[in-house]
Amino acid sequence: MTYSCCETADIEKLYQPGQTFTLHWIVGVRDASATVPPRVELQASLTGPYATEAELKDAEMGVVTVPGLVTYTAEPVRPAGTPDEQPVSVIPIAPAAKPGYYNLASSMVDGDATASGASIIRIVAGS
Repeated sequence: MTYSCCETADIEKLYQPGQTFTLHWIVGVRDASATVPPRVELQASLTGPYATEAELKDAEMGVVTVPGLVTYTAEPVRPAGTPDEQPVSVIPIAPAAKPGYYNLASSMVDGDATASGASIIRIVAGS
C-alpha cells in the first residue's frame, strides 16, 4: 500500500486553539510485484503561525525567516497494510496556539524511501 495526505475536508476546515487536527490518509495500491511487506511509517506535523499564505510559502522556500514558530506533531502511525485499513494521524493543537496559517507537513517513510507533501491549514481565534 501507499499513503498520501489527505482528505479535502481535513484541510479545508478552520481550526481553533485547543482542537484536534485529524489527518485521514488516502490509501493507494502498491506495486503488485513487491514481495516484502512494507515497514511504512506515516508522519504529520503543523508548523506556524504565519501571518499570510504568502509568508508561509516564502519561509518554506527560505526567502524569509519568521520568529516564534511552533510545531505540533502527531505520533507516528504504522499501518498494517490491510486492504480495508484507513490510517489516521492526530495532531493536538495547543490551547495557546496563535491564529494564522500553519504548514501541514506529511510524509510516508518506507524503508529508505520517503514521499512527502505539504498543505496549508488555518487556525482562527477561539470564540
